[in-house]
Amino acid sequence: MARTTSLRLPSEPGRAAIRRAPRWLVPLLHNPLSLAGGAILLVLALSGAFAPLLAPANPVAVHMTALLQPPSAAHWFGTDNLGRDLLSRTLYGARISLTIGFVVVLTSGAVGSMIGLVSGFFGGIVDLALMRLADMFLAFPSLILAMALAAALGPSLTNAMVAIAITAWPGYARLIRSVTLSLKEQEFVAATRAIGAGEGRILFRHVLPNTLSPLIVNATMSLGTAILVAAGLSFIGFGAQPPTPEWGAMVAAGRNYVNSAWWVATIPGLAILLAVIGFSLLGDALRDILDPRMRWP
Repeated sequence: MARTTSLRLPSEPGRAAIRRAPRWLVPLLHNPLSLAGGAILLVLALSGAFAPLLAPANPVAVHMTALLQPPSAAHWFGTDNLGRDLLSRTLYGARISLTIGFVVVLTSGAVGSMIGLVSGFFGGIVDLALMRLADMFLAFPSLILAMALAAALGPSLTNAMVAIAITAWPGYARLIRSVTLSLKEQEFVAATRAIGAGEGRILFRHVLPNTLSPLIVNATMSLGTAILVAAGLSFIGFGAQPPTPEWGAMVAAGRNYVNSAWWVATIPGLAILLAVIGFSLLGDALRDILDPRMRWP
């Protein structure tokens, strides 16, 4: 006798909600992990946006009578080695770290995409020169190169963002170049060229829009990496400088108190972990939504 396998289907209210949702949201609603990633990022974004209203204390105010206080009703996340409230510093750190991620990704994504687009579309000596330039940057580990650039530019949050953006653009250039090489051989490009459209119109009106899906997915996943690298630069002193409440700098300040005051380094470290996981889960969801091979009923 054949054995049947029972499938767990959504309840009738759940199926009705999915049917009413926009088509591009259906993959998101089918994936609990992507919903969790979006919820994490929403909480972090709102925490950063409303930090002045949510923070119970000044994030840089020093209180010598409250050094290394454990989590309590007075200080939910405890205090650091200078008596500063860790909840307040973590909330303001969300604003700084998310800003770093978006600025780095927007800058490196825009520059790398344009280079990859031009390289893949025109080919020849242009492609050769631009890709060899990208290979020069890819020859070095990105974190080591970012450290060298940040050290050369001088330790500051702005210089750290510049250094990370400089090391990140080759990845976007390689991705968009590969997509462009495939797109320019498609029939719609040949048809557009046959009716007399110029190269610029073909490039920006027809090829560029079709590269946005993989670009958005890659950029979303890169946001977590940018936050992680920025935290690493701040940890070794090349990024945010005291008393800026940046998560990496907070972890660095608490590394000497791990045994006696674990919360000082652990709480900002967990914030970094949540941000990276949130962007990774959201990137997976966007890949499912934007993948043209996906078919949802």
